Amino acid sequence: MREGSGGQLLSGWGRAGATRAVVQTPRDAEGILDLLSEADGRGIVARGLGRSYGDAAQCAGGTVVDTVRLAGTSAVDASGEVEVRAGTSLDTLVRRSVPDGWFLPVTPGTRQVTVGGAIASDVHGKNHHVDGGFSRHVAAMTIATPTGLRRVSRAEDGELFWATAGGMGLTGVVTSARLRMLEVDTDRMLVDTDRFVDLDSVMAAMEEGDDRYRYSVAWVDCSGPIRAKASRARGRPGVGRAVLTRGDHARVRDLPPRRRRSAPSPPDRPRLRVPRCVPRGILNRASIAAFNEAWYRRAPRHREAEVQPMWRFFHPLDGVAEWNRLYGRAGFLQYQFAVPPSRGDVVMAAVRELSAQRIPSFLAVLKRFGPSSPGPLSFPIPGWTLALDVPLGAEGLSACLDRLDVMVAESKGRVYLAKDSRLRPDVLAAMYPRLAELSSVRRRVDPGGVVRSDLSRRLGLD
Repeated sequence: MREGSGGQLLSGWGRAGATRAVVQTPRDAEGILDLLSEADGRGIVARGLGRSYGDAAQCAGGTVVDTVRLAGTSAVDASGEVEVRAGTSLDTLVRRSVPDGWFLPVTPGTRQVTVGGAIASDVHGKNHHVDGGFSRHVAAMTIATPTGLRRVSRAEDGELFWATAGGMGLTGVVTSARLRMLEVDTDRMLVDTDRFVDLDSVMAAMEEGDDRYRYSVAWVDCSGPIRAKASRARGRPGVGRAVLTRGDHARVRDLPPRRRRSAPSPPDRPRLRVPRCVPRGILNRASIAAFNEAWYRRAPRHREAEVQPMWRFFHPLDGVAEWNRLYGRAGFLQYQFAVPPSRGDVVMAAVRELSAQRIPSFLAVLKRFGPSSPGPLSFPIPGWTLALDVPLGAEGLSACLDRLDVMVAESKGRVYLAKDSRLRPDVLAAMYPRLAELSSVRRRVDPGGVVRSDLSRRLGLD
């Protein structure tokens, strides 16, 4: 956020598409209700730690409710549940709960996300194929809406509960939630690592073996040339070297004797911070290709049951504060899509397209999804998901992603709105066919239509 006349200039984590809004920081739910009642025609939306990559937590000319002061958490109770205020970060929650033997049931790739933001985006992690999304582990939540404060659960107004889970903040402002935590013995993981020469091979390995692991994720190299060697697994040209890491929480008996008496400890603070002024073009096609080559070579060909710190396995980028600055002033976007299990060819096509167009991707992550959540705007569907970080300004990027949008929609897949900054509204309905259900709930709790965002205006959801 940056100060300026007429409000503050806000952008997403991708640092592009900034707009101005009046930012308010209420202390409690009553303060949020007051702001909702006073909102004008430009609207109002909640904002947590600003980790949505695009414009979901922006409201040009309107009001943005910064939830930073709406923080606090109880201790995890004997049943494994904890009541958390929505402005509390996942980082704060794990720092308090891990030493007592509890961990997040689902975590995205960063702890720098608020509980309210995790619900609004229905975030997912490396364990979706086993444990589903974040909202599956929410027992109840309290939502401030223009028509009042509502405590909802699956049984009590389940329609509003699921419209809010993954609803991108468009039903109101989550003020608190009751979460079911995961009991763990240690702060360590047992990790298996395998290196693959092409995308076909890693996808085959994930299909065959992911069910034996709670967590699974593959890093994919999209920067290299398309390989001519045919893939025996699927009969298509090989492309996309990959490193697959899979694992589960280590038990005390899995640790070396010298570590068995150590209590679980919270994560270290970031050791590095990217400066505000980064040389222009530091992340380019050549530097990204060099990084990907080094990352691939650094990984073992095959390693089993390696004991790793929990934080290195789940949140490696949290060790570098403000890492998004590496992309410079132009910023970047993340393109993440999901397709059904039978449409792995779309994943292959996306990687081939980026490689053929020589569009650099600093980070490409492949995972498998389990069953969907009931939310009409929740992103995960059973099948594959690929997330790609690419610098803005890359030649041919817009046309390339437009082509991928059509391919994803035609395969009955979808793009993740928490990462999106450029999807066209005419494609949205094909990806999310239950938009009418979301609109019905919004009309009930927000008949004046004051809860809105730059994303909702861009996509025609208002």
